[in-house]
Amino acid sequence: MPLIQLSEVSKYPEKEVSLKGWVFNVRSSGSIYFLQFRDGSGRIQAVISKKEVDSKTWQACGKLTMESSIELFGTVHEDKRSAYGFELEVKDLKIIQLAEEYPIAKKEHGPEFLMDNRHLWLRSARQAAILKVRDEVVWQLRKFFRERGFVLTDSPVLTPTSCEGTTTLFSTDYFDTKAYLAQTGQLYIEATAAALGRVYDFGPTFRAEKSKTRRHLTEFWMLDAEAAFVDFEENLKIQEELVSQVVQNILIERREELKLLERDTKILEKVAVPFPRLTYDEAVTRLIKAGLKMKRGDDFGGDEETVLSKQFDKPVFITHFPTKIKAFYMKPDPADPELSLGDDLLAPEGFGEIIGGSERIDDLKLLEKRLKEFKLPRKDFEWYLDLRRYGSFPHSGFGLGLERLVRWICGLEHIRETIPFPRLINRLKP
Repeated sequence: MPLIQLSEVSKYPEKEVSLKGWVFNVRSSGSIYFLQFRDGSGRIQAVISKKEVDSKTWQACGKLTMESSIELFGTVHEDKRSAYGFELEVKDLKIIQLAEEYPIAKKEHGPEFLMDNRHLWLRSARQAAILKVRDEVVWQLRKFFRERGFVLTDSPVLTPTSCEGTTTLFSTDYFDTKAYLAQTGQLYIEATAAALGRVYDFGPTFRAEKSKTRRHLTEFWMLDAEAAFVDFEENLKIQEELVSQVVQNILIERREELKLLERDTKILEKVAVPFPRLTYDEAVTRLIKAGLKMKRGDDFGGDEETVLSKQFDKPVFITHFPTKIKAFYMKPDPADPELSLGDDLLAPEGFGEIIGGSERIDDLKLLEKRLKEFKLPRKDFEWYLDLRRYGSFPHSGFGLGLERLVRWICGLEHIRETIPFPRLINRLKP
C-alpha cells in the first residue's frame, strides 16, 4: 500500500494507505481506540476496532502517549461528519517512538511557559496554522514581484555601518574591525536597481530597539523593494497592489487556517485598491481630536498608529512626513521641501505599520547635505554617493515587515506567534 501524506488523502477514498506522523490525542471506548493523528500536512481521526486487528496491534494502542510517532496502515473512508472529511480504519499500527509525558497538556498555560517550550508549542494546530499562513504570504509576495519583473537580489547581513543611524544596531567583532547586523538591505538594493532596474531582497534584519510591545521583534524578516524610474505616486500604487493581491490570495489558499484561527475575514475581504490616504498633517489633526497629546513635528508611535488605523476598514497611507523625522535618503517634496515624499502604510483594526517607503534622493549635492545634517560619517557612505555620481536616476522603494503583515492577516494579539522562534528584548531561547 502507498505511503501518503494527509494532504493527499482525498485521492484515496476506499483505498488502503499507510501514514507516518504523530498522535496528538487518544481515547478509548473499551473496544475501540480513537486516535487523533497528524503528519504536518493535515489531520485525521484513525479508528482501531479490537475485533478488526490482531492482539499485538491492540496492545500497541494501549501504550500510545501524546506526541508518539507512529506508522498507520488502513483504509480511507469519506466521513462528512468528521471535521477532517475523512477517517482512517486502521488494520495495523507500528510505534516508531513512544513519547515521554508531554509537557504541554490540554490545560491552559501562560505565555512564558509556552515560549519556554516554543519548540514543542509549534506542534499545536493553532501555531501550525499560523506558520502555514506565513509560508503562503512569502510565496504570494515572491509571486507578485516575479509577475512584475522584479529580480530577487541578496543584501548582506553584516554591514560596516548603519542605514539610519547607529542607536538601534547590534554590533559584533569582525576580525580587526567592527561590523553591524543589518537593519535593512535598502541601500544595497538601490545599487542592484541600477544594474537590474527593479529588484527586491528578502531576509532577516535586526533592530536593537528596547521595545516590549506586541509589534516588535529584535530579529525579523524584511522585504525591501526598489524600482528605477518609479516616482512617489507609482511607488504607492505598487505597495497597495502588493498588499491587496497577497491578502486576497491568502483568503483563497489558506481559508481553512484562517477559520481555525477564528479570524474575522470580513475586513480582509475589503482590502482592495485604492487605499485611503492621509497626509501627516491630516493625521496629526485626527490624533489631536482623538485626545492624544502630540504636536506637529512629532513622529508616530504604536499608540498613534493604533488610533489612526482603527478609523479605517482597510490599509491607509500616511504621507508627507516632516523630513526631519524621516530617514536621510527620503526625497523632499518639491512643493514643500520641509516634507518628504515618503509613506507609512498602516494595517486596519489597530495593527499599525506594515510598510514604510519613499522616493529616494537622486541628487548628489542634496544627499551630501542630508548626510551632514544627520551627522552620518561620510566616509562610510562614499560608495552610496557613487550611485549618484555615476548615472543617477529617479527611484523609489519600500520595506515590508513580514511578521507584521502575518500578524494582521491572522488577527494575532502578539507578533511573537508569527515566527517559529521569536527573538524579543527579553528572550533569546530556545
